[in-house]
Amino acid sequence: MAKIGVEQSLTQVQQALREKGHDVVELKQESDAQNCDCCVVTGLDSNVMGMQDTSTKGSVIDANGLSADEVCQQVESRLQ
Repeated sequence: MAKIGVEQSLTQVQQALREKGHDVVELKQESDAQNCDCCVVTGLDSNVMGMQDTSTKGSVIDANGLSADEVCQQVESRLQ
């Protein structure tokens, strides 16, 4: 399955994605996002510095306001 980067605080999302068979990588630093097919973030520190450089070619999903199941649906729809 796909390699998904997920922020540390989103433990329920990590667990739900693992149950669906995805390879989940905890995002602790910028380099962790490399080679991920998709990344899930909390959105809490979204673009604080106004920078636009990216660390991954994959989709980035903002999990703010979404349940773990909704995030899984977003991930799977973007991987198709």
